Amino acid sequence: MSENKEQSFEENMKQLEEIVEKLESGDVPLEKAIQYYHEGMKLSKVCNDKLTNVEGQMKQILNEHGEFESFDVQEDE
Repeated sequence: MSENKEQSFEENMKQLEEIVEKLESGDVPLEKAIQYYHEGMKLSKVCNDKLTNVEGQMKQILNEHGEFESFDVQEDE
């Protein structure tokens, strides 16, 4: 899993999307599907951790006076 943490967020997401496509195809043997599922869960956690880290960094942004102010990311509904 450390290899996944060193990849960019976009690389991890692309790999995760490829795994999802393979699983959705339904042509994967059960043992391989379980392996893909575990790898997908690891990638999902890595991506979530990276997003959480970025969100934490964004919560403090310099305002025009050079002071830190709280910043909350608004999710699309």
